[in-house]
Amino acid sequence: MGNPDNASGQPDSTDAKSLRERVDALYRSDSRRVLATLIRLLRDIDLAEEALQDAFAAALTQWETDGIPVNPRAWLVSTGRFKAIDRIRRRSRFDSAIRQLGDELEAAERLAGTQTVGDLPADTIDDDRLRLIFMCCHPALSQDAQVALTLREACGLTTEEIAGAFMVQPTTIAQRIVRAKSKIRDEHIPYEIPAKGDLRERLDMVLRVIYLVFNEGYFASSGETVTRHDLSGEAIRLGRLLVQLLPDAEAVGLLALMLLHDSRRQARTSVNGEVILLEDQDRTLWNRDLVEEGASLVVKALSAKTAGPYSLQAAIVGVHAGAKSSATTDWAEIVRLYDILLLVSPSPVVELNRAVAVAMRDGPDSGLSLVDAILARGELADYHFAYTTKAELYRRLGRNAEARSSYLRALEIVNQEPERRFIRRRIEELSG
Repeated sequence: MGNPDNASGQPDSTDAKSLRERVDALYRSDSRRVLATLIRLLRDIDLAEEALQDAFAAALTQWETDGIPVNPRAWLVSTGRFKAIDRIRRRSRFDSAIRQLGDELEAAERLAGTQTVGDLPADTIDDDRLRLIFMCCHPALSQDAQVALTLREACGLTTEEIAGAFMVQPTTIAQRIVRAKSKIRDEHIPYEIPAKGDLRERLDMVLRVIYLVFNEGYFASSGETVTRHDLSGEAIRLGRLLVQLLPDAEAVGLLALMLLHDSRRQARTSVNGEVILLEDQDRTLWNRDLVEEGASLVVKALSAKTAGPYSLQAAIVGVHAGAKSSATTDWAEIVRLYDILLLVSPSPVVELNRAVAVAMRDGPDSGLSLVDAILARGELADYHFAYTTKAELYRRLGRNAEARSSYLRALEIVNQEPERRFIRRRIEELSG
């Protein structure tokens, strides 16, 4: 079958410690791209997942001797494919259908001749990620299954991370993923980017999935860090690909929204990883290139006849990005945009964000009454931001005992460690 190193030129030398670090970093940055290409080549999600793990395991042993290839991703794809064929051959005596797949893969390998994955144009490999997302977002799958499968397969979130993002049990997410995989296999759902006529029908779910991935990267639902740049950066990359493929106004709006949010990444935490609220951020640390790109995309998105929810959210973040400080922010304009957003896409989280803007425009008492009304309906009973918002408004009113009580409730349900430390600091300040 040939040597996978041929896919990537001459390897360089490395030692065992740096090898482990490089492989770990490569897994974080490229494993989902490798998996997407393996799914295209092997036409089976479970087999591709096994091949991915086999390829990274092989890298740890073979690269220690041979060095890291010039093109590690291509090496991993080629090795994974070879490992999958080996697995199929070992199973073939039990299943004639598996044996046929092995024959087809070997025939494709012979037909390719000397061409390797490393010879393919970069955009061919990159588009595999987009193909994978559209397959995961096929209308034959339920919406919950579409999101869970995409976050797991295309983006590499663990079952626990997905469960945290959706505030459900990990077993529920695991069941959704298993059922979705079975349906893809049993109904032969194609691994392809749909024709443009079908593309628009599935665009809304694809946009939702990409934004969920970005949110998990921009503000991780759990763990030791506030952000996961690997996820937010990947969502932005996918957003750019989608805009190239289909420059729909909402696709443009989503890209603008992600860029404007991401422009603040460096200012959102201290050097020690502690949370810094928007009003306390050093705005000179905001990435002005991303702000300018995002602002221009907002103008483009809002030029459509009807503004969608992502375009409106981008416009709101754009108002923040254009202000020199929290005090000089046009809060009246932000409230107006939230009013429109609630008509287009009503949700309790949007109401909560609007309440914050109202508090900044009209005073904390006005915002507090809105937050109380939202919580009274019970829709955000387990959403810790609702309680930290309430606590902050109480704190600004000097009602420290009530602020402390709200912070304690938030502390009971928050999963992210930096946010827990922030809440504890607030509680200590109020108790002093």
